[in-house]
Amino acid sequence: MQQANIVNTFIARWSGVTASELSTAQSFVRELCDLLQVAPPHPTPAQDYMFERPITFHHGDGSSSAGRIDCYRRGHFVLEAKKLKTGGHTKGFDDALMRARAQAEGYARALPAPEGRPPFCLVVDVGNVIEVYAEFTQSGATYTPFPDPRSHRIKLADLAKPEVRATLRAIWTDPHSLDPSRASARVTREVAGQLAKLAKSLEQSGHRADHVGAFLTRCLFSMFAEDVELLPEGSFIKLLQTYRNQPATAQQMLRILWTDMDHGGFCAALAAPVLHFNGKLFKEPSSDGYSLLLNREQIDQLIAAAQANWREVEPAIFGTLLERALDPTERHALGAHYTPRAYVERLVLPTVIEPLRMEWANARRCRGAGPRSGRTQRQSA
Repeated sequence: MQQANIVNTFIARWSGVTASELSTAQSFVRELCDLLQVAPPHPTPAQDYMFERPITFHHGDGSSSAGRIDCYRRGHFVLEAKKLKTGGHTKGFDDALMRARAQAEGYARALPAPEGRPPFCLVVDVGNVIEVYAEFTQSGATYTPFPDPRSHRIKLADLAKPEVRATLRAIWTDPHSLDPSRASARVTREVAGQLAKLAKSLEQSGHRADHVGAFLTRCLFSMFAEDVELLPEGSFIKLLQTYRNQPATAQQMLRILWTDMDHGGFCAALAAPVLHFNGKLFKEPSSDGYSLLLNREQIDQLIAAAQANWREVEPAIFGTLLERALDPTERHALGAHYTPRAYVERLVLPTVIEPLRMEWANARRCRGAGPRSGRTQRQSA
């Protein structure tokens, strides 16, 4: 109850504040730190957590200029504060916040290389909103709305929600704990382990390795499609649960489901229409190994895997499954090899993603939304 009173007092104190940015930003951040129960910025020779962190911009023509970050915590965030005159839910307000975001990104890129770039950029309109942007690779890529474009803007009243305060507290204390890839990696490892165990069990039952790999790939796709609502919600796991004690019927129901997914239309196995999934994954339903006969224990293992949150599972699990489930001879025969996500990103980020992001940044600068150096930027909208 006491915490609720503290939160409500903070929200009431700062709602609709009209003072200028320079007179309010530091007070707001200090009181926000108190609310989040984290240490406030402090003078430090290391310049690792402070207000008005000095930086130097180096320009393409060889010149340089000075700038200052409103609030900075090394390895955590760059915070850019404004006090906008333009009201919320207007184009002018959104454009002003976009300019502030570009400014914060410019500061992050201008930090000395040994410090690295922080994973978060925070854009604060004092007494109104906090916008959160993240870039967990810390490679200089564009910061994107966190956790997504629909919920990255935190209104002052949202601080009453414990989960919102917990997210902000984590940005101050352990920012990489919010990296979605960490949760994804954990879920992926768990599910891959479950399915690798099932794959070995199926092989020990006499099924061919290539049939096991193809069967489980169809199962994996169905689990993912169910969780992202390409299949009716809960339909795949319900099918497995319904026929858990009837393995032969379960085998035929899976065959019917996947055949209907290959064509689209009404699906007798689900008693509901399904979309058309093109490609070759569900072709040749009459071929050997299309749908395997499982025992009850194996169906239970499949049910356990289906209960995972497949929205968080990396597509790389397809390769992980084969690599972990098959012995080296079988991997070579099938050409099954898993390339870790980090290896793929090392190639794709600089050659594909970054050129596209640079084009987008240039387009934004043409609209007047690009970063500029120094205090000349600090004008209210």
